[in-house]
Parts: sequence; structure tokens; C-alpha cells
Amino acid sequence: MVNFRLIYKVLGSLLFLLSTLLLVCAGIAFFYQEDDFIAFVISTIFTACCGFVLKYLGHDADNNLSRRDSFLLVTVTWIIFSLFGMLPFLISGYISNVTDAFFETMSGFSTTGATILDDVEWLPHATLYWRTQTQWIGGLGIVFFTIAILPSMVGSGSVKVFAAEATGPLRTKMHPRLSTMAKWIWSIYLALTIGCIFSFYFAGMSWFDSINYAMTTTATGGFSTHNDSAEFFQSPTIEYIAIVYQFLAGINFMMLYVAIFKLKPGSLFKSSEFKFYIAIILIATAWIAYLLMTRNGYGLERAFRSALFQVVSFITTTGLFNDDAAMWPHITWVILGCLMFIGACSGSTTGGFKCVRVVMILKVLRNEFHKLLHPNAVLPVKINGMPVSPQQLSTLLAFFAIFSIMMILTATLMIAAGIDNTNAVAISLSCISNVGPTLGTQIGPVMSWSELPDYIKWLCSFLMLVGRLEIMSVLVLFTHEFWKDS
Repeated sequence: MVNFRLIYKVLGSLLFLLSTLLLVCAGIAFFYQEDDFIAFVISTIFTACCGFVLKYLGHDADNNLSRRDSFLLVTVTWIIFSLFGMLPFLISGYISNVTDAFFETMSGFSTTGATILDDVEWLPHATLYWRTQTQWIGGLGIVFFTIAILPSMVGSGSVKVFAAEATGPLRTKMHPRLSTMAKWIWSIYLALTIGCIFSFYFAGMSWFDSINYAMTTTATGGFSTHNDSAEFFQSPTIEYIAIVYQFLAGINFMMLYVAIFKLKPGSLFKSSEFKFYIAIILIATAWIAYLLMTRNGYGLERAFRSALFQVVSFITTTGLFNDDAAMWPHITWVILGCLMFIGACSGSTTGGFKCVRVVMILKVLRNEFHKLLHPNAVLPVKINGMPVSPQQLSTLLAFFAIFSIMMILTATLMIAAGIDNTNAVAISLSCISNVGPTLGTQIGPVMSWSELPDYIKWLCSFLMLVGRLEIMSVLVLFTHEFWKDS
């Protein structure tokens, strides 16, 4: 039986946290004397009151969180946060449609970065910051953030919650206490964000822009305070800084901890996943830069910078852009589309299939070819010297299958809705990989998603959710076994 009282209790605490974040935005609105101040005040009060009600409903709950409870809690938390997070948009009137408001908020928390806003530059400062803040909180996970600051909230169930929300097929613990590990990971995340803020500021951004761009860069989200994203600044320095921090945010944060805090940078190059991550970036950048020079007439430096920026942005599923890739040769769309699918490293803020899963599949294929010649050979699949269990390989193949099936089904539904083939596939891949920008002439990297039908936006919102929670954690709720008492 699902422990609903405990779920109410945890959701109540989380809504108190959300009300605090909304209050920060109210303070920003008050500072700038802008008209969204009342919207954030009302949203803060309403969210806090609902949090109080839920806390009351679960006040006598025990902290025995089962695996089943953790899956339900994580999924419901992301939906609840998106429902309450859309209130400032609706109350202020800057987004008047419930569908659009929910889409924008889910895109924020899931760090997808797709937007229905054709012009973000007319939004008040607090609303812009709220969009940014949703991505930064969602970067490492809403519940994971709570484990770091309120470890007692879910008690012994924190490990199960971490398993339900973390990305990647392999779980590595740096410390026996998950709450301590969460603090270390969040300290790395915070350090990257602060470093990125100062880097952008000294490169010429204003404080407000540097804070917003840094938060969405390290969260690999991609929301911007300008319609032209990073291209607005026309600064190669800013673009190179964005490349560096997007790249760092795409590395497994546990590996980053060992490399930075333990002063062992060489450990990164012992990781099969990191080496593949580096290799795919270098190959894709060289290929696209060559195409831009030979077919679009770009100079060497511009071709290298544009190619590297887009490659890192797409593989880390950030979605920032410094050029309009829709105007590039069509073969580059295929390359960038593959990067959207692959994603960066597990245990990072990025979406996508993840490099480690690709490495595992490549090793399985290598072994199968070897067995054709040596049928009796025993060839275990190893990642970083550690054997991968048959159960993990089975889960990997199931994940690949459901990832592909969902993308094909949603693309088919979009084609039936009148969206052209290229955009239907690109939109499906963009949502389930939490990338944001797509590739095509209808909805390209520099365009919004406002022209999509409402029911397609709801479908996209669902895809963003399942993509961010790596599919299985959400889809298990739709199985009969999940709701059985036994």
C-alpha cells in the first residue's frame, strides 16, 4: 500500500521550499519596482498555505518510505512543482494560457529550455529570474536538492528517492551517507555556478545577465534573458566561457568531485564514459567546422567556435546557441540530432541517452562479433574495469527500446497533427532528451514553440517529464503491478 501520509508530509515540506524560492522572486520584483510583484506575493502565500495543509494531512506519518513510494513521490513532486510554478505567469498575465504556462514551467524544471515565448526581453526581471531559477533547481533534481538541505525529511528513504531521480544506469556513492554526498555534489554545482557568474561578468555581461546565464548554463537548461541567446552579446569570449561551463556541467559530478576536490584530474581520463564524451565532441566539432568552411564560407575561427559551441550545447542538452543551425547544411542536422540523442555523462545535469549507455552498447556489440568467431569465449562487459551485471545489461536494452519506441510514437502523433516529418522527429527527440532547440525550418533553434497545438504541448510536457526522470520512474506508475497491495 502506498504511504500517502508520508507523501503528503514530504510534498508539504517541498512546497514550503518552493514558496521560499517564489519569495526571492517577489523581492527582486520589489527591488525593480515592476508589476509582477503582486503575482509573486500571491503565489508565495498560496503555495505556503497548500504546503501547510499537506503537512497537516501527513503530520503523524512515519518515515518508512518504500521503493514504490519513492517513484510516486518523485513523479508527483515534479508535476506539483510545475503546477505551482506556473502561477506567477498566469497571475501576472505574462502567459495567459494554462497550457502554455505549464509547458514553460515544466520546460524549466526539467531543464529542457523549450519556450512558448516569442519575445522574452519584454518580461520583468523577476519573471526572467523565475524561469532561470526553475532550471537551476531542476538541474540536479528537486528532491535531491531537498535531501542535501533537509536530509531528515525522507529519513531512510533518501537512497530510494536518489535512485528514482538520479540519471544514468550505474549508481556510484562517494560517501556512505547520501545526505553528505548530496551536499558535496551540490557544493560542486554551486562552485561551478559562482565561477560561471564571475567569468561572464568580467567578460562584459551585466550582473543580472551573468547570474541568469550562469545558472542556466551550469544547469544545462538554456533559458535566456535575450531572444538571441548567447548570440546577443556578439562576444567570442563569452561564447568560449559558455562552452567551458557547459562542458564541465556535462561531466559526471562524482568524477568532478574526485578531479577537483581530491586533486586527481587524471582520474577523469580513466573513465570510459569521459573519454567517449571527449572523443564524440572532437569528432563532431571537426566535421561540422569543415562543412561550415567548405559549404557556408565561414572563416576558420568562426567555423571552429560556432561548431564547438553548438556541439557542446547539443550534447549537454543545454540549448544555448550562438548561430542559427537551421541555416547550416542538412548533414549537420543529422550530426547534432545524434548528439541530442546521446547526451553527455550520467550523474550530470544533462539529459539524453547518456554516454555511458552508448559505451555499454558498443561493448556488447563488440563482444557479439567476437563470439561469432569464438562461440565459447566468456566476455564480460566492463566499465572502468568493473563488470556490468547481466541485470544491468537487460535494463539497458529495455531503456533503449522504450526510449526509441516513445520517440517514434510521439513523432507519429505529431505528423498526424500536421507537423512536418523533420520537425516531428526533432521535437520528439528534443523533448525526451531535454534539449530545447530543434532542427528544422518550422521550429528551429532560434524559434519558439508557441505555434504548436495545445494537445501537442501537453504531450511535449509529458515527454519532458519522462525524459528528465529517465522514463522508467514515470512509466512504472502506469503498470498494474505498481498499484497492487502485495
